[in-house]
Formats: sequence, structure tokens, C-alpha cells
Amino acid sequence: MKAYGKNIRISPKKLRVVAEIIRGQSVEKALSFLKFAPKKWAGILYKIVFSAVSNAENNDSQKSSDLFISTISIDKWIVYKRSNPVSRWRAHKILKRTSNIILELQVK
Repeated sequence: MKAYGKNIRISPKKLRVVAEIIRGQSVEKALSFLKFAPKKWAGILYKIVFSAVSNAENNDSQKSSDLFISTISIDKWIVYKRSNPVSRWRAHKILKRTSNIILELQVK
């Protein structure tokens, strides 16, 4: 039972902070944490976990109370390059990072 989030416009470093907390937890506990977490990207992880639970219930006939998050990996993806003009005809780089999320659930 897997769910994917592709080309998400948030740095992988920021997503990994929240992902470390929910790794290995039961699905109900992870969803309740993500719903009220003070980070803005917790909402994105909430949607992906909810999608994985829905896939497990509909496709594999699993109960959500028996599931836990076995693996969650956040990988670096495309980096959009922008520039910020500064004095003397120069420019500073701005890197807009994106990430991929792979979430896998297992039965207890």
C-alpha cells in the first residue's frame, strides 16, 4: 500500500523534519499529529497519508486501525533556478527546490 507525492514545491530538508516524527507510527496517530502540526507542509503530508490509507481500505480491504507507516522517503527532485539582481550588473542565485515523497504502509 503506497502513495506518492511528486514534484512538490517544498524543500526536502523542510519536509524531512516532519517525516522523521511520523515514521513508524500508527496511521491514526500520524494523521492526528499532522492535522494540528504547526508546519505548513504538514498539510501536504496529511493528504499523502490519507491517500495511502484510502488506497489500503478500498483496494486491499485493510482496516485503518491495523496500519502503520513503515517507510517514508523524501527525495530531492527538480531545482528551479532564478536570480535576484544586485548592484553592478550582478545577480545572486535563488534555488527553488522541489521534492518527491514515497510513503508505504504495512499491517501490524
